[in-house]
Amino acid sequence: MIFRLRIPFQSSLPLLLLLLASFSSRSESSCRDGCDLAIASYFVTSEASNLTYVASFFNQVPAAVLPYNSLSGQDSIITGSRLNISFPCDCISGEYLGHKFSYTTQTGDTYDIIASDRYANLTTADQLAATNTYSPNQIPDGVAINVTINCSCGDARVSRVYGLFETYPLRPGENLSSVAAGFNLSSQTSLLQQYNPGKDFNAGNGIVFIPTRDPNGSYRPIQSSRNAGLSGGAIAGIIIGVVFLLIAAAFLYFGVYMKKKAKKTLLPSTSDYHSTPLRHAITDKDSTLAAQGGAGATVTGFSVEKSVEFSLEELAKATNDFSMANKIGQGGFGAVYYAELRGEKAAIKKMDMEASREFLAELQVLTHVHHLNLVRLIGYCIEGSLCVVYEYIENGNLSQHLRGSSRDPLPWSSRVQIALDSARGLEYIHEHTVPVYIHRDIKSANILIDKNLRAKVADFGLTKLTEVGGGTLQTRLVGTFGYMPPEYAQLGEVSPKVDVFAFGVVLYELISAKDAIIKSSSLMESQGLVSLFENALSQPDATEQLRELIDPRLGDNYPIDSVLKVAQLAMACTQENPHLRPSMRSIVVALMTLSSSTDEWDLYANQSMLNLMSGR
Repeated sequence: MIFRLRIPFQSSLPLLLLLLASFSSRSESSCRDGCDLAIASYFVTSEASNLTYVASFFNQVPAAVLPYNSLSGQDSIITGSRLNISFPCDCISGEYLGHKFSYTTQTGDTYDIIASDRYANLTTADQLAATNTYSPNQIPDGVAINVTINCSCGDARVSRVYGLFETYPLRPGENLSSVAAGFNLSSQTSLLQQYNPGKDFNAGNGIVFIPTRDPNGSYRPIQSSRNAGLSGGAIAGIIIGVVFLLIAAAFLYFGVYMKKKAKKTLLPSTSDYHSTPLRHAITDKDSTLAAQGGAGATVTGFSVEKSVEFSLEELAKATNDFSMANKIGQGGFGAVYYAELRGEKAAIKKMDMEASREFLAELQVLTHVHHLNLVRLIGYCIEGSLCVVYEYIENGNLSQHLRGSSRDPLPWSSRVQIALDSARGLEYIHEHTVPVYIHRDIKSANILIDKNLRAKVADFGLTKLTEVGGGTLQTRLVGTFGYMPPEYAQLGEVSPKVDVFAFGVVLYELISAKDAIIKSSSLMESQGLVSLFENALSQPDATEQLRELIDPRLGDNYPIDSVLKVAQLAMACTQENPHLRPSMRSIVVALMTLSSSTDEWDLYANQSMLNLMSGR
């Protein structure tokens, strides 16, 4: 049966006008994307006793703040000075640019005190009241509230030269000239006014956005895709495209929807399974999603979007009947085989039938999240076996690179890049998905390395989901010893900070190439990598102690300052108290800075080597 949708021109004209008005309004008042970096100017008062205290307001550790400031140490901040705090600038709800920090309230806190004393007027009491549910003057002690700080990524209509901006709260006595002079922009006062239309620089209060430089001295020019204004023709083209999409959707609805609905309920017979029928496992999984507020919680059948359902026959043929020659790995829930499927290289995980929970977890995550630093799902099979088909990552996993005798040692710059790639993948599932996902099995063996030595996080079989902003969950104990934080190993408490702890262990692995659990020669005693590094870093000669732990295969080819900062970051990640661990977003910012400085060191080291070889 064919359905035709007829929309008379008289009826479609109001729709076109509505879309035009709506789109024009959004283009003026909303955002499409953010940027990786913004700076907050924090005015130090007598309340801010040290850098650790200030950094905690921004869910960071001192190591992440130091690169943006000229400080001799983390306890050398001076009352009346300003600190630069780096953070990502996000497009919040598609409406405005800002970043949400989590602040734990103290005795006597009100929104006024939090805005003015704790955050040095980087936010306002009205903004806090609008983004939190507590009464302004009756805020409980020890609760987490949202603190939103606005930011800017530049404006291509003003200039493409400036893409990095400082959120700057004005102080009494400041004016346009003094602010411009402070940022070496005395000849650019008109530019500051263009970036801050309607702002009174003589008011002595309020926030302005000032172009600023990163630690490398760059203003970070706007990329071509960011904030590029749309022409009238482009707007009209988009509107026409939207209308055609609506019409096409109506045409396809009845023809495709019923077919997809039929496929959703297509499952193998329960007689194919052992202890727990897959159909029941799927139903249980959907019930869990509903209880936790997960996306698609009301689905009654099994649906995998954006992936291919393969037959077992096709997978068997591609793997030479799952032969040992094609086997490339072995995990806790099944073996992994190399295959070439429909012109694409693939890795097929053939899972035990009893692992239906883990099978469903993998599909639940990888069909909903798509990121450069997460392994990509190609398809699945539920025909007599449970198989998950991924993209093939040709260079093995991080554990093999660090400890495999047949592989060349990873350069230090590659190790920092692998850490950054992995952190970005974890940040995505922690902060940019609905629901939020917690991996629960982060380790070097689950970080895959491609031919360019870039990293992708893999193996989502133990992933847990929770509501956005959800707190700690109680769950069964799964994962790998040596990577588990105390609150999880002892109490089964799960939060994103479980992944942060495990990531800290991976950072220690990148430095030392040692296992997470180090066994003595007698095999009767063992020591965790976390304990080993904590002991070394607590010594008066921490740098020298650290040198003893660095992977000997690196020789002297590493910048010790960079290694020390990674070790300090790892120590912050592995704090016993989960609330003291940084977020993955803060970790990404810290590693971005380290990656930049490491690249510069590599250029210097390479040039020095060339000079030595040429006798200069």
